[in-house]
Amino acid sequence: MVSGTPTLQVRDLRAGYGRITGIDGISLTVSAGELVALLGANGAGKSTFLRAVSGMIKPWSGSVHLRGDDVTGQRSDRLVRAGMAHVPEGRRVLPTLTVEENLRLGAFARRGDGDVDADLDGVIARFEPLRERRNQKAGTLSGGEQQMLAIGRALMARPTILLLDEPSLGLSPRLVGEVFALIRDLASEGLTILLVEQNVKQGLGCADRGYLLSTGSVVMTGSAKELLADPAVVGSYLGARGRDA
Repeated sequence: MVSGTPTLQVRDLRAGYGRITGIDGISLTVSAGELVALLGANGAGKSTFLRAVSGMIKPWSGSVHLRGDDVTGQRSDRLVRAGMAHVPEGRRVLPTLTVEENLRLGAFARRGDGDVDADLDGVIARFEPLRERRNQKAGTLSGGEQQMLAIGRALMARPTILLLDEPSLGLSPRLVGEVFALIRDLASEGLTILLVEQNVKQGLGCADRGYLLSTGSVVMTGSAKELLADPAVVGSYLGARGRDA
């Protein structure tokens, strides 16, 4: 259930690479229990935004607050300990490690936590395709299985908010459906999620609210229902697919 407490609050965030501006003054709020979609065309700045929020790159200016605490520019490992988990574009599982070893890496910030083994069993039970592959090398999994593994690894951190970057990228329509069913399940259980997605219809189909980006700035925001019915969204974005730089 969505509450009014802001889990993530971003104000006027600017970031980029070298002298190239990737995002220019983005403000965004995700309340506890919300699933918010961040959408836009290829190169709009969606992935850059997640990288700046999650500590993968340093913001140039602006602020990021996690549950009221200023975490602007903090390292990724500190943000994981603070409750933020980021599933990057391309999944980035470690191919030579087993499924179980990849999952255990997700709990690196929980050293000494006696519940890790129980959580591991719970994640394995949730992801049916991984049950029989617990001791299999991650590099031998299908794209959809690797995406589930990447999400499972993030869940092992017991996050307050989950950042998902292009979870449907490179997957077949059937696997896209499975991944989005999983995302909807996680949201229905109360997990706060910020979703970056190339498939506008899928993204808004499971979101409470959405933000549309263009050339590094927010150009439209509203409830998912409002955006899906907006003629500008239908004409310019609906069904659009592409990679974000």
